[in-house]
This record gives sequence, C-alpha cells and structure tokens, in this order.
Amino acid sequence: MKQYLYLFIIITTFLASCITGSEDEANNSITAPDRAVLDLKQAQRLAELPLACVEREYPNKLNQTLGSDDDLLPPEDLHPSFYGCFDWHSSVHGHWSLVKLLKYYPELSKAEHIKSLLKKRINPANIAGEIDYFTEERNKTFERTYGWAWLLKLAEELYTWDSEPGKQLYSDLKPLSELIADMYREFLPRLHYPIRVGTHTNTAFGLSFAYDYAVTTGDDSLVLIIKQRAKDFYLYDTDCPIDWEPGGNDFLSPCLEEADLMRRVLDNEEYKAWLKKFLPRLADPSFSLEPGIVSDRSDGQLAHLDGLNFSRAWCLYGIASTGEEYSHLAKIADKHIAHSLPDISDGNYEGSHWLASFALLALSAQSSS
Repeated sequence: MKQYLYLFIIITTFLASCITGSEDEANNSITAPDRAVLDLKQAQRLAELPLACVEREYPNKLNQTLGSDDDLLPPEDLHPSFYGCFDWHSSVHGHWSLVKLLKYYPELSKAEHIKSLLKKRINPANIAGEIDYFTEERNKTFERTYGWAWLLKLAEELYTWDSEPGKQLYSDLKPLSELIADMYREFLPRLHYPIRVGTHTNTAFGLSFAYDYAVTTGDDSLVLIIKQRAKDFYLYDTDCPIDWEPGGNDFLSPCLEEADLMRRVLDNEEYKAWLKKFLPRLADPSFSLEPGIVSDRSDGQLAHLDGLNFSRAWCLYGIASTGEEYSHLAKIADKHIAHSLPDISDGNYEGSHWLASFALLALSAQSSS
C-alpha cells in the first residue's frame, strides 16, 4: 500500500510541475525579471545623482577648441548654466532629470532645493553666456548633435511643465533652444551621410530628441526637415547587423536608435513594413538580446555599457508599443533595466554623473509602453 502511495505522490508532483511549467510559459510575468518601477523611492534615489554634480565644476572635460590664451577659462566662466557633471551635455541632461522628476513627484523631499537650483542655473544672464559660447565661429560644431539634442529635450520638458517655475525656466532657456533648433536647420541639409555609431555623434539619436521637441513646441519647419532627412538617410536600409553590437564603449545601439527614429517619422503601417526589412528578427517571439556587460565601472568608457542597456530599453519599449507582434520586446527591455539600475549610484563618478538621466528615460518609456 505504501508503494502505491509513494507512486501516487511522485506522479502527482510530476504532473503539478508540468502544469506549473506550462503556466510559466503561458504567463511571461512569472518568469520575467522583476520590473523596476519609477516610484517615489526610486525618484529620490535618481534625483541625488544630478544634485551631486550640476554644481560640481571638477573634474571637467571641456571638449574645447582654443583660439587663444584668452579661452583658457574655468568651466563656470565658459558655461555659466551647464558647467557641472563632468561635461556640458551631462550637465544639460542632469538638469533635465531634475525637471522630469519634479514633474513626476512634486513631493520629492528636496523639491524646493531643486527648484531653487534650477532658477540659479537657468536664468537670462547665464543663458546669454551659453549663447555667446555657441556663436563663436570655432564653436559651431560644439556638442553636435548629442548635446544639442539634450538641450532641446530639456526645453521640451520645461515647455510641458504646467507650473510657474516651468514657464519661467522655459522662457529663460528659449533663446538658447531656438539657437540650437536653427543650428539643426542649418546643419542637416549639409549632412550628406548619417553617422552610425554607438556614441555621441549618432545621427538617429540626435534627430529623435530634436523631433520630439519640434512636435511638442510646434516648430513645424524643424519637424519637416527632420522627417525628410530621416527618410533620406534610413528609408531604404535593410538587415541591420544587430549581432555586431555592442561595441566596447557604446551607450547607444545604432540599429535600435535608427528604428526608434523611424517609428516617429513614419505612420504605423509604413513603419511595420520598414521594420520587417530593417530588423526582421524582432517580430520573432523567441528573439533575444542580452544586456551589455560592464567589466569595470571605474572606467568611464567601459561604464558606457550601462547607458547602452538603458537606451536599448527605451528603444525596445517604443517598438513594443507599435503593435502586439512586438510586445515581447518589453520583457527584453525590462531585463536590460534590471541589469544596470542597481549599480548607477555605486560611487563611481564615471557613471554616476550621467546615468540617472538614461535610467530615467528608460523608466519613463516603460511607463508609457
């Protein structure tokens, strides 16, 4: 009798495990990694990173072209608004992070301090100093187009912040954002070939942010030129070699950034037809993409790969939102965020001065996907 009882238990356990396994396969949420969320606790954590650097002048990488000894000035003299966070573009997207987090959670513990800091850094006198720098002939290519894109992203965030601080800050920043928009209009007709890299000068990334700004603020001429140039550059691309990615210091995916841009400029049916040719494997539910591995977060170039994981995530969420056949990509995006999010505040300034912005953008894309 005991033998029958043992046999019954074994069979029952086996059947239960099979049923559970089937349920796991049917319900991806059981086997997927825990999805990070942008709750108040996470927002407080992310806010601390730009707060620690937007007024930290050194170390600093100026990327400056010198015309004479007179140009050898401290960072704050050269860039009165955006001198912190190691370099100009990181300072800009650090400010963007603070605005974005305030909009999500006005009850942040340091909300008043953040507002005061934003007003201190973004005001007419400081912005005039930034404009003076950009209008020097030797600085026409400064931050093209990565920093340009982030400046317009900051302007867009302020434009949509329905508050007195938001309106005032947008107004104060507007002369610089309009200058940057004009620089795009002047540059794009001269750009004969797109730049397809995984770092700052990636053309698709710069156009994506600029397009969002133009649509949001009603800059129709900028919308039109970005649409046209995106199609000129990318409309006939096929079979992007995503297996070649990532490069050793990438923080952007050339393939996915392009796909993220074309999602904006094509209507949904056109986009799906284009994507099937550009990245045909993405529609396969078994498609996989492993997060980038960071071997040494104290090395600023190697730490770029944490940024890659976040930027891949926001692109994948965007693609997933275009139709049910791409919904499985959201799980891959979740995995990328989960891989890097715990480590962005590990005390290494090489990553902490900029990664909060990338994490925040990924989490924001997640919430809207």
